[in-house]
Amino acid sequence: MCGRYRLSRRKQIIEEHFDSVSGEEDWSPRYNIAPTQPIPVIRQHPKEPVRKLSLMRWGLIPPWAKDSSGAARMINARSETASTKPAFRDSMKDRRCLIPADGFYEWMRTGKTKQPFCFEVNQGQLFAFAGVWDRWKDPSGNWVKTCSILTTTPNAVASAVHDRMPVILDHDSYDLWLDPGMTN
Repeated sequence: MCGRYRLSRRKQIIEEHFDSVSGEEDWSPRYNIAPTQPIPVIRQHPKEPVRKLSLMRWGLIPPWAKDSSGAARMINARSETASTKPAFRDSMKDRRCLIPADGFYEWMRTGKTKQPFCFEVNQGQLFAFAGVWDRWKDPSGNWVKTCSILTTTPNAVASAVHDRMPVILDHDSYDLWLDPGMTN
């Protein structure tokens, strides 16, 4: 499970690294990003070869949800089952995204204490989690864009700390993951 992560790069560096464009939205580098906070997300325009960077709320709210109370429980989606779960199925098919990061945290439980560990890729280089996103209309009629990070079985390094980890995409896989023509 990925419950906290780090993105210590400025907007301009993110745009360059992911070859994306963004609107007026801005953010400050953050070292402890928590669920339900706004996070930078990169999506592919469905009809044009343009990657768009925007902010979304971390914690997916399915379009059929009555309220946003379940969002904090939907920060992650198991990659093995996301395409079959009602909350994530349509997003896996049509609304995949990249979630930029340069580190993530997992906690090791020992008795009653939990010790955080920070994991990086290539000594803190920028990378992307595989993500999915959706839209939900709040009671006031406003559209809220939300997202989840896909998780998988841990690699050898992370398995010593936790039984899950985020799906980290290789840079060469970004286009395929975002390709609107690719369906599960």
